[in-house]
Amino acid sequence: MERPRLALLNAAHEPTDTRRNFRRELDAELVEFHCPDGEFPDDFTYDGFVVSGSRASVYWDREWIGRLKTWVGDAVQAGLPALGVCYGHQLLADVMGGRVEGMGEYELGYRTVEQDGENLLLDGIDDTMTVFTSHSDHVVEAPPGATILAKNEYGIHGFRKDHVFAVQFHPEYDMATARTVTTGKRDELSDERIEQVLEGIRPEQYRAACEVTRLFENFLNYIDDTQDGRAG
Repeated sequence: MERPRLALLNAAHEPTDTRRNFRRELDAELVEFHCPDGEFPDDFTYDGFVVSGSRASVYWDREWIGRLKTWVGDAVQAGLPALGVCYGHQLLADVMGGRVEGMGEYELGYRTVEQDGENLLLDGIDDTMTVFTSHSDHVVEAPPGATILAKNEYGIHGFRKDHVFAVQFHPEYDMATARTVTTGKRDELSDERIEQVLEGIRPEQYRAACEVTRLFENFLNYIDDTQDGRAG
């Protein structure tokens, strides 16, 4: 298939690692917009879009978050396939009528997530997945009519509704990003917790988590099938 053209809505306040990670994992032409700096697409002339992670919360009162919600809502209504990751997962849930709340704690580090039945996005990935997580908000109610794709003791880790797919975990992270994100939590978490997570960022854990990068290929295949009228 031809490489699809995707809008990358980069919601990270420091966008460099996010840009690098998604460009490595997505075999697509990515047109990046750094949303906290007020950059947004002018239209919906893309094959799909991706919403990245962020240290922001979807319920914060920020101009750029309001603009992002508006653009995403309109893009979903226009029928563009979407993939949300972490903050993007929460924002898509919020825009489509779900509910996001603070957890009162952090899920951080390599964790185990279970698939909740067969699904297209996670096809070819083990039912029990090793993933890297970094979030203190979560989706407590998926959008009406959505299918839950994955979950663990912290709650919903993935959903699908129509052309929209979203995961709470970070399939795009490499080990360097995982370490950077973890050390960046020192103002919020104890040194003991930080060191425990850092000790768990090992090559064998990273190799296990690499399995979930398959979801990027699955998403692109879905876009290809959608354009050909084969998507389910």
